[in-house]
Amino acid sequence: MGGIFMPPIFVFMDVTNSFIPTAGTAGILPMITYFFLIVAMLAFIGNFVFILFSSTRLSLSPIRPPYRQMPNLLAICALIVGFVYYLLQAYYRDVLAELPTVTDPNDRQTLLRESYNALGQYRYMGWFITTPLLLLHLILITHIQLESIKRPLASLLLSAFFMAIASYIGHQQLSFDNEIQIGQKLTWGLIALVDYVFILFTLNRLRNQCVGDTLSKQPFIRLTALSIISSWGIYLLGYFLTLLPIDLNWIHLLFTVTDLTSVIGSSLIAYLYSPHELSER
Repeated sequence: MGGIFMPPIFVFMDVTNSFIPTAGTAGILPMITYFFLIVAMLAFIGNFVFILFSSTRLSLSPIRPPYRQMPNLLAICALIVGFVYYLLQAYYRDVLAELPTVTDPNDRQTLLRESYNALGQYRYMGWFITTPLLLLHLILITHIQLESIKRPLASLLLSAFFMAIASYIGHQQLSFDNEIQIGQKLTWGLIALVDYVFILFTLNRLRNQCVGDTLSKQPFIRLTALSIISSWGIYLLGYFLTLLPIDLNWIHLLFTVTDLTSVIGSSLIAYLYSPHELSER
């Protein structure tokens, strides 16, 4: 009887033993990075739910079975990237918990660089799955008959896989003390760049093959292609920027905004275009 009864809810509100990052301890740029990691995670979860409730409208061409899979492709992308960002924000918070214990500015940058090398690999694991899926989504919205482009499509998908895995291997070119091995990283980066250029040329050839399609579709296709293809170019740009002596939080921010644009942007573009497409059908 001597103790004070506390409702069970207060057990979950005890944060005395939990680290909640603030700019006062971690710095403003790391906190902005952390902010966008959390926001991106929530946005991808919201995007996944949005796709589930809008799957009929997003199907675009319900009379063609292959094209009905487009909402599924976008939903899988949103779910995978959302889980990746859950991991990123969870581990990055541990980094921010350690950051206040490091007083030397050079040591703080070393900690941030090493954390980027560790956390960045999760991005490549997610891109290994989402890059081919978004590429397939882009092919489907052109309404090309898939039977007529079996070989180019297989080449595109293989190139997307190789571009992601080559970038991942290059990202792992680190010494025992987590210093980047510049020569090896450049080599694997160039391999990924060759795959990216091959994808661009192949897509351009397929675009010329679709010149006879109705021009009303072209703005939708161009917007989606710009959103997806430019995102891969930005990923490669960020890959090479890690070789420069910059605060890698900027690359975290660059990649986060790009992920939001490519995945959620593709869903929103399809959603906005779908009424026109369905009326044509």
